[in-house]
Amino acid sequence: MGGISIKAGIVGGAGYTGGELLRLLLNHPNVEISFVHSNSQSGAPVHETHKDLLGDTDLYFTDELQQNVDVLFLCVGHGAARKFLQEQQLKQSIKVIDLSQDFRWNEDSKEQVVNACGRDFVYGLPELQRESIKQAHNIANPGCFATAIQLALLPLSQHNLLTEQVQVSGITGSTGAGQSLSATSHYSWRSGNISNYKVLSHQHLHEIRRTLQGMQSNDLPSINFVPYRGPFTRGILCTSYTRCSLSQAEAGELYGSYYSHHPFVSISASTPDLKQVLNTNKCLLHLQKEGDYLIITSLIDNLLKGASGQAVQNMNLLFGLEEQAGLRLKASAF
Repeated sequence: MGGISIKAGIVGGAGYTGGELLRLLLNHPNVEISFVHSNSQSGAPVHETHKDLLGDTDLYFTDELQQNVDVLFLCVGHGAARKFLQEQQLKQSIKVIDLSQDFRWNEDSKEQVVNACGRDFVYGLPELQRESIKQAHNIANPGCFATAIQLALLPLSQHNLLTEQVQVSGITGSTGAGQSLSATSHYSWRSGNISNYKVLSHQHLHEIRRTLQGMQSNDLPSINFVPYRGPFTRGILCTSYTRCSLSQAEAGELYGSYYSHHPFVSISASTPDLKQVLNTNKCLLHLQKEGDYLIITSLIDNLLKGASGQAVQNMNLLFGLEEQAGLRLKASAF
C-alpha cells in the first residue's frame, strides 16, 4: 500500500474547497498533483490565490484539462460539474470525485447510485457506504450540513427508531457560502451577527431524507431543519432531537457500536465545542436524554469532513489506501 502513487487533477481549484483539497493532497504520502484547473486564475501561481501554500508548491493554475491522471476532483459550483462532464471527452479510466450536488441522488429512486454523463456515481458517505465506495469508480461527495445531520441520525435510522418528527437546528461559518461575495458573507455584516435562512427548505434535506428512508423499513417522519449563518469562518454545529424510547445508556451503546469501525466519528461524553473539530476530518457526536427526547449534537469542519477532507477519505477508499491517509490532522483548538 505504501508504494501506491496516485496522479490527481483538480478542476475549480481557486475556491475554498479547492484550496483545502490542495493543502491535503500536497501533504498526502500517495498523491502527486498533476494540474490545478481554473479559468479565472489560469497562468497564475497557486500560492497567489491560496496564500497559505506559499513555500509548499510551485504549481500554476491552468485552463487546460490533462488526461494523464488517475482521479479528477470537481470543485466547481452546483450545475457546473454536470456541464463539465457533458462537454469534456474524459477518459473512462479516470475516477471522478464530485464535490457539488449534481450527482448525489436519483430524483425518483432510493438507490444510492446515480447514472449520469455515462458514469455511475456512488453517494460518498463512508460511514454509510464504505464497501460500495471501495468498489466504485465515481463518487458524489455529500453536502456539509447533510454530513453532519446524517451522522447524527444514521444509527437510529438503521434500527427503525426514527418514528416521530426530527427537529434540527444548525449553524455554519461563512466559508459554507463559497468564495463569491454576497451581502451575507461580507465581514461587516457577518461579524457579531446571526440569521437563519432557507428555513425548512435547505437543499441538503433532499439527500438526508433519501439516505434515511433508504435505511429504514417504516416511513420516515418529517425532518424539520433550521439553518443559521454564524459570525465565524468555518465549522458546523447541529443539534437534532426526536422522541426516542432508548435510555441514555442504550443510545450510547447503539451509537458506539455503529461507529466503532469508523475512524473519523467519535462519541464525546461531555458537550463538545466547535474548535475540537476545526482543521480536522472528524465528526464529534454528543448524546443527551431529556425526558422522552434524545438530543444528538454533531460537529464537523464544513471544508474538511463536510467537503475536501471527505473527498480525500473517499479517494483513499477508492484506491485501497488506509482510510486515514493524509487526514491525521490536529484540531485548531487555540
